[in-house]
Amino acid sequence: MTTAASDANPLLLAGWLPRYDLIQPEHVVPAIRQLVAALAADLDALEAAGPATWDGLVARLTVLSQPLNDAWGAVNHLTGVKNTPELRAAHEAVQGEVVAVYMRIGQSRPLYERLCALRDGPDFAKLDGGQRRVVAGILRDAELSGVGLDGVAKARFQAAAMELAELSTRFSNHVLDATKGFSLTVSHPSQVEGCPPSLRAAMAAGACAAGETAATPEAGPWRVSLDGPVFGPFMEHCRDRELRAQLYRAFITRAATGEADNLPLIERILRLRHQQARVLGKASYAELSLASKMAPGIAAVHGLLDELRRAARPKATAELADLTAFARQTSGEPALELALWDVPFWAERLRESRFAYTDEELRPYFALPRVLDGMFALAQRLFGITVRAADGEAPVWHESVRFFRVADADGRDIAAFWLDPYSRPADKRGGAWMDNVVDRTIRPDGSLRLPVAHLVCNQTPPVGDAPSLMTFREVETLFHEFGHGLQHLLTRVPHPECAGINRVEWDAVELPSQFMENWCYHRPTLDGLARHWQTGVALPDDLYRKIVAARTYRAGSTTLRQVYFSTIDLDLHHSYRPDGEESVLDVQRRIAADNTILPPLPDDRFLCSFSHIFAGGYAAGYYSYKWAEVLSADAFGAFIDAGLDDPAAVVATGRRFRDTVLSLGGSQHPLEVFKAFRGREPSVRALLEATGLG
Repeated sequence: MTTAASDANPLLLAGWLPRYDLIQPEHVVPAIRQLVAALAADLDALEAAGPATWDGLVARLTVLSQPLNDAWGAVNHLTGVKNTPELRAAHEAVQGEVVAVYMRIGQSRPLYERLCALRDGPDFAKLDGGQRRVVAGILRDAELSGVGLDGVAKARFQAAAMELAELSTRFSNHVLDATKGFSLTVSHPSQVEGCPPSLRAAMAAGACAAGETAATPEAGPWRVSLDGPVFGPFMEHCRDRELRAQLYRAFITRAATGEADNLPLIERILRLRHQQARVLGKASYAELSLASKMAPGIAAVHGLLDELRRAARPKATAELADLTAFARQTSGEPALELALWDVPFWAERLRESRFAYTDEELRPYFALPRVLDGMFALAQRLFGITVRAADGEAPVWHESVRFFRVADADGRDIAAFWLDPYSRPADKRGGAWMDNVVDRTIRPDGSLRLPVAHLVCNQTPPVGDAPSLMTFREVETLFHEFGHGLQHLLTRVPHPECAGINRVEWDAVELPSQFMENWCYHRPTLDGLARHWQTGVALPDDLYRKIVAARTYRAGSTTLRQVYFSTIDLDLHHSYRPDGEESVLDVQRRIAADNTILPPLPDDRFLCSFSHIFAGGYAAGYYSYKWAEVLSADAFGAFIDAGLDDPAAVVATGRRFRDTVLSLGGSQHPLEVFKAFRGREPSVRALLEATGLG
C-alpha cells in the first residue's frame, strides 16, 4: 500500500512495529475497512483457485491476513492501555466487520475442502510435524466455527459470534468505567491509620490528580480507589473497619448497577455460547471449549479440581479458625467474627506476626530498575540470552513504557518487547497480560521477521523522587508475564502458525509464566534483584528466610479460591441452562457452598467483573491456571532434582527448558513438549508439595 492516503494513516504503514506514536481514533475506521475489503478480495481469489499445498494455501492465508491482524491487534492493544470514548466508538464501528471477515475464513467451504485434500493427499507426509499439526488444528477450528453449517443454522451462528464480540468489548469497558468511576476521598488521619507511607503517598497522588492540589502523604486528603495498587494494600492495612467494608462492597459490586450493569450481558453471553455449542452438536460450551485444549475432557478437569479441593478445603478451614483466634486475641474482642473485609487485614497482621516482616519492609529492596536487571540476568544464566534497553528505538503509547531488545549468545538480535509496568486507572484496564505483536516469520525471500511482544502490568507507579517500589507479589507478576513473553520471543519454530504461543493449547500456555515465578524464591536470583534502592544493601538473610517460609502461608485459602473460580466457570459453561430454574447468581451461591469457607455476601456480584471468562480467553478455561500449574511445578522440579545450588546443572537444565518448552511453541502437543523436557508425564504431586498441601 503506497498511495498517499495509505501513507497518511499509520495503521496502513508497512513496517516492523505499530506506530503507537501516531495512531489516533480517527485512523481506525478508514484503515480497518480498507484492510477488511482487501482481505475479502484476496479471499475471493484464494477460494476461486489455488493448489492444495502448504505454501499455496496455509502460508498464503497467513500472508494475506497479516495486514489486518497487525492493524487490528494495535487497535485492540490501545483499547486496553489508552482507552478513550473516541477510540471505543471507532472500535465498535468496525468490530462487526472484522469479526465477519475472520469468520468467513473459518467457514470457507472451498478452503476447508482444499485443506482436507492436503491432509489426505500424498504431500501431507512430506510436511514436518508442526505443519501437520497446524493443518489438523485449522480443520478442527473450522469445524468448531461452523464450516459445516448451512442456511438458518449458519446465519444464527454468525450472528451469535458477532454479538459475542460486541458483548465482550462492552463487558470490559463497563469494568474499566466502574473501577475508575468509584473514588472515596478521606481527610481525617484516623481514616488512614495503619496505612504504610507508600500507600499514603499513592492515595495523596490520586487526590492531587483529582484536583486536591495541596494533598500530601502526611496530611492528606487521600483518595481511595478500586485500582489494584491502592485497593489491595488498603484492605490489608487500613484499621478503619467501616471504610474497609465500604471499599469491599464497592469492589464486589463493580459493573453491577445502572448503565454499566454487566449481569444482563453475562446472561446473554452464556445464552449465545450455549446456542453456538448446540448448533455444532456439542452438549455445552465447555465441551466446545475443551475440544481445542490439552485436558482430555470435562471429567479430567473435574478430577483435578476435586483433588485440589480435597487437599485445600480442610487447610482453608483450619486457616480461618487460626486467623479468627489470632484476631480475637490481638483485638481484645473474644466474640469477634471475621467478615470478608476483615480477612485481608487480619491475614496481613498474622503474617507479620508469624514471619516478622511487612510488605513495607520489602518494598525498598524491590525497585523496578534493579528488579529488571536481576530478571534479565536470570534469563541470561538460564537461557543464554541478553536483554538490553532500547528506549527511543520504537514508538510508545505512554511516556512510562519501555522498549527492550533480546539478543542470543552470539550477540544477534532475535526478538524485542515493550514493557508497560504501571497502573493508570483512568485509561488502562486492570490485571497483567502478554500479547504477541509480531510472530517469528521467515519471509519468502529468506529474511526473518523477529518476534515482538507486549508485556503489560499494573504495579505501583513511582511516587515523588523514588522509583517504583514493588510489593513482592508485583515482582512475581512481572516474572509471570516475562515467562509468557519468553515463550513467544525464544521460539525457533519456522512457521508463524505454530511459533511461540500460537497453537499452544490454552490450558498449557501458563506453564512458562508460572514456572518463572519460582525463581523469585531462589536466593542467587534474589541477590541479583533485591537491593535497597537508596543504600544498595542486599536483602538480609533473615528477610529472605521469612519470604520463603511465608510462601505457603494460607495456601489452602488461595488454592480453594482458584478452585472456586474454576468450578463456577466450568458450571456456567457446562451445567447451567439459560432457560433453567437456576439463575447465574443461583449458580454462584451453589458453587460457593462447597468452595468457600466464608460465603459471599448476598449482594456479591464478582461475576460482573470476571473479565477472564466474559471478556478474555478463559471461558470454560479458567481451570487452565491450575492445570498449567501442575506442569510448571513439575518443570521447576527438574531444577530441584538437578541441584539449585549447582550452577552448571542449573544452566544445563535451563538450556533444555529453552530448547523444549520455550522453543517448540505449538509445533508439538504440550504433553510431548513436557515429556521432551522432563522425560516423563507430569504429576500433580509436585504442585501439592510446593504449596504445602501434599
